[in-house]
Amino acid sequence: MKQRFRNLVDQHRHRIYTFAYYHLGNREEAEDVTQEVLIKMWQHRDKIEPASLKAWLSRVTRNGCIDVIRKRNRYQAMVVPEEVIEAGVKTTAVGAGQNTILDNLGFRMELEKALNTLEEPYRSIVILREIQELKYDEISKALDLPLNTVKVYLHRARRMLRTCLKETTG
Repeated sequence: MKQRFRNLVDQHRHRIYTFAYYHLGNREEAEDVTQEVLIKMWQHRDKIEPASLKAWLSRVTRNGCIDVIRKRNRYQAMVVPEEVIEAGVKTTAVGAGQNTILDNLGFRMELEKALNTLEEPYRSIVILREIQELKYDEISKALDLPLNTVKVYLHRARRMLRTCLKETTG
């Protein structure tokens, strides 16, 4: 049983971390979410159907990311005035553009910023499809959305990303 679980961890750990990282944009928070998801996978190992494991992991990872974002927003609202946060975001955006060494790195940063502008569930659908390379039916199960809704939302999300990237890259 332990070896089987270890194999599942080795097989899915990277997928969980990648999803969390793209969703949160923070390495430490993504590692925390990954660990929490793996613990939940262990706790529910007897209840998860092998055929639906990918969808289950995606759903639990997404929910973990949403929880982290809520905690982050509550903390910032209590500790840091909103004007300071907005000034920090503008400074980071300007600094990132100036410190870009490679065009690919610059585009990736712009893409990540554009991705962060998407609302849910658009962001999750793009991450699951384009980064995690899940199939439409797997995304449908993971997010508990009808298949056609996933397709429509993905189309809209891609259009929003193109628009955002055109605005930022000129």
